[in-house]
Amino acid sequence: MNSSAAPSEAHPRFAEALRELGLDVEVRRFPEGTHTAAEAAAAIGCELSEIAKSLVFEADGLPVLVLVDGASRVDVELVRAELGAEKVRRAGADLVRETTGYAIGGVPPFGHRTRTRVLADRGLLEHEVVWAAAGTPHTVFPLAPEALITHAGGTVVDVREKSA
Repeated sequence: MNSSAAPSEAHPRFAEALRELGLDVEVRRFPEGTHTAAEAAAAIGCELSEIAKSLVFEADGLPVLVLVDGASRVDVELVRAELGAEKVRRAGADLVRETTGYAIGGVPPFGHRTRTRVLADRGLLEHEVVWAAAGTPHTVFPLAPEALITHAGGTVVDVREKSA
């Protein structure tokens, strides 16, 4: 398995975002793809919580990106309260692609087609490095969570479901 690659392995839009931000990160490509956080963690050899999921929700009709660790689920009610929205739900595949320019399973935390509000769950900060999609279900990159949240323009909040 070829696990090291140049940023050219990333989705072209995301590779351009990396250049614009002056970020030199290692983009890893996995031939079999990593469509879920669990598949990505297994391929990388890291903890599930070290995967940064980029999830798009629809809040009163507007897209919002939520960054959360791979071991956690987003509490939609906490997102709703954070945004002061009436109604929040997971965005459909069309809205995800329209908003970000990427397909579900490959959405990176930044480098999107449009500027959207970004909420980043505080749990990401529990790690030295997190791994996020690099624009495709086959590519990931590592970054310190603080830098990832900053580049995404995220606000640190508590939006993950509390464990029982």
